[in-house]
Amino acid sequence: MTKKVNIGGVPVGGGERVKIQSMCTLKTSHIDEVAAQMAALEKAGCDIVRVSVLDEEDAAAITKLKVLTRMPIVADIHFSAKLAVAAIEAGCDKVRINPGNIGGEDKVKLVSGCIKSHGIAVRVGSNTGSLEKEFLNKYGVSERALVESALHSVAMLEKYGVSDIVISVKASSVPLTFGAYKLLASKTDYPLHIGVTEAGTYESALIKSSAALGALLLEGIGDTMRVSITGDPVREIHAAKKILQAVGLDNNFVNVISCPTCGRCMWDSAGLAEEISDKVKDCQKPLKIAVMGCVVNGPGEAAEADIGIAGSREYCVIFKKGQVVRRIPAQDARREFLKEIEDLLYD
Repeated sequence: MTKKVNIGGVPVGGGERVKIQSMCTLKTSHIDEVAAQMAALEKAGCDIVRVSVLDEEDAAAITKLKVLTRMPIVADIHFSAKLAVAAIEAGCDKVRINPGNIGGEDKVKLVSGCIKSHGIAVRVGSNTGSLEKEFLNKYGVSERALVESALHSVAMLEKYGVSDIVISVKASSVPLTFGAYKLLASKTDYPLHIGVTEAGTYESALIKSSAALGALLLEGIGDTMRVSITGDPVREIHAAKKILQAVGLDNNFVNVISCPTCGRCMWDSAGLAEEISDKVKDCQKPLKIAVMGCVVNGPGEAAEADIGIAGSREYCVIFKKGQVVRRIPAQDARREFLKEIEDLLYD
């Protein structure tokens, strides 16, 4: 089990549930717009939000943004120890730095002292786009290079007494991401932030992240996660929640299962499945609803469902826990099944 690190009152690691993160896509000093994006992320289920700090105005904006959101704010810093210190003093709850590009040993010492004095956490790590030459030359673009580079950054912070550390090792390759995190998990007990970097636009990012992060989570690896998707960051939260649900780490949702249909299906089960999925998408209740194409094996295949429907051209049956409870004319099936679901959702 990893150690527990506190991020602005949100515990990460130590057996706590996996926390969902995202990052604002707007310039941080545009406070009103960023606050609105943060509100949308929080409403969607985001636990921790990251912002870019490109200049002193961005760093100063963190103080105002802290009043406008309940989520912990992570300041993303590159190349400037001065901005890292400014962001920490402005009130960020965690800082994301790369000790290797912050400006040398004295700058690492400066930032480490500021991290300790303010009692915040830090994330360090590596990705395939910014591997240090030492490790790139020694190992090439590989799991070993990513892990050794990340642990080198950790050692630089530990040297100056920083211990509330979260680590990441990201790649755009699914196999490389999976292998690097498995190797890293075997070498450290610090909490891990998992993600596939540069995953692409929605469909590509969703598939890559589901494959890599799903596999890691099933191995018990990962304490925070981000599904990186080009565009609207709110979609990252929905995707992350779906992945956590799929691997069994979040059961507080309505799971709609449906068959792919075949030649035996004589009614619009696919349309009803889509309608129900949309209807219950925001419902936080541990239920399973089945929409099956035919009565030949529908109730049997979905015997574990709390409620389900299977049909034919003339009639449909509604079943609960595999037992048929009603037989309904096909033309009335949609209406009657939706009424049954309403009763189940809001009883």
